[in-house]
Amino acid sequence: MIQIGEKGPTFKLEDHLGRTVDLQDLLGKGHVMLLFYPLDFTPT
Repeated sequence: MIQIGEKGPTFKLEDHLGRTVDLQDLLGKGHVMLLFYPLDFTPT
């Protein structure tokens, strides 16, 4: 488990517009926050 303040592993994924985003490209350019909503598109 990653602890608060610890650097996360590098990875690539698609944003909401289908563009590939590489975490490595964002590091050093400011703060990065990753949010995961596992239930947003899950039927209730």
